Amino acid sequence: MSQQDPLLPVVGAGLVVPVLDGPDRRYVNLDCAATAPALVSVAERVVAALPYYGSVHRGGGYPSLVTSMAYEAARAQIGDFVGARDDDVVVVTRHTTDALNLLAHAVAAVDGHVVLLDIEHHANLLPWRNGKHTCVPAAATWAQTRDRLADTLAARPTALLTIAGASNVTGEVIPLDDVVALARRFGARLAVDAAQLAPHRRIDMSEQGIDYVAFSGHKLYAPYGAGALVGRRDWLDAADPYLYGGGTVESVGDDDAVFAPAPQRHEGGTPNVLGAIALGAACDAVSELPEGAIARHDAALLARLADGLAPLGDRVRVHSIFTDLPDRVGIACLTIPAADPALIAAILSAEHAVGVRSGSFCAHPLVRRLVGPGGGLRVSVGLGSSTSDIDALLAGLVRALTSQPHRYHRVRGQWAPVADTRRAPGLGLLEPGAGASPCVAVV
Repeated sequence: MSQQDPLLPVVGAGLVVPVLDGPDRRYVNLDCAATAPALVSVAERVVAALPYYGSVHRGGGYPSLVTSMAYEAARAQIGDFVGARDDDVVVVTRHTTDALNLLAHAVAAVDGHVVLLDIEHHANLLPWRNGKHTCVPAAATWAQTRDRLADTLAARPTALLTIAGASNVTGEVIPLDDVVALARRFGARLAVDAAQLAPHRRIDMSEQGIDYVAFSGHKLYAPYGAGALVGRRDWLDAADPYLYGGGTVESVGDDDAVFAPAPQRHEGGTPNVLGAIALGAACDAVSELPEGAIARHDAALLARLADGLAPLGDRVRVHSIFTDLPDRVGIACLTIPAADPALIAAILSAEHAVGVRSGSFCAHPLVRRLVGPGGGLRVSVGLGSSTSDIDALLAGLVRALTSQPHRYHRVRGQWAPVADTRRAPGLGLLEPGAGASPCVAVV
């Protein structure tokens, strides 16, 4: 099998961290689905923008003019990245959760009914519960699930069908052409939670017929606190401001106010200009990669993982939601029947400098059904991942299953080495039992 090198340079690629035995090791980041590292080009763009940072849209000084132009340029980059239509709105938010809550706020204003699946991340599950909604249980196959969605949409008028473009638990890619066809057939709009899809696949709202897209900078190699909701204007203009304050208005009287149209209507206060600039820069960098390069990179690394796990047989299981969706972004959900996944994550970190995620991944209903209440172990790759990262994980996993030279105990709900001698940057030596290690995975 060919070697896979990183597709783009990321900040922290050469990070060296302490382990319990032996010399410090290169850190292996296989938790990109939670928070991806910044691209080097993104960090450079932010540093270049900092000297010109000023009051956006409000100041008369030169830095304010530059900042305002940079902010609006980033808005355009974000829209271009997802193929927004000319009349679509790009609202800069904090992250996908914020974007979907804003959309839920707008849907409530038009008193619309929403249909979703029970496999969603909490960001696309919880905001709809306060309004009219139907949560459809997913079946064992996508074909059956699609039929269930069709039956639900046929039963009553629906304003919005909302779905994750790729599962944050298993990485399975939902066939959006199917979902678009369903929405159009029954007169509903379609929203896509693209938190996991956008970093791995091309999105073209105009060409694909998607009405709304939400995604996060911290999953798209721009971890500077910005995300976006991109989509049709009318619902956003009909809704009250998402956050009242400066920047949302055209005029304010003693007892009334005239609010600006979207996006300003929902961007109250001083916006996260540097976050928007970072997100725009990431959108450009990812867009410039050759067509299909990320998908091929993901597939090769997941194949390497599958080949490495094969000799372990039933001692490690890889989970899927559906039996008929082979396409995946760079995410795998594992369980080890004989071990607590949180303990395995702690061992991988403390002894092997490998970072993965354990738990229920903010998708409790889905994970509970797939793997049970104990949760799973999630491995997720990104643009900075390589074959050597997968090999380091496999070596650490084999050793964790065959030997355990160190003892671990629970500290505030997390596993930590009984005697943790690793140093945290800027802190003193961690005393045994003093608290959870800085490298212990969050459950």
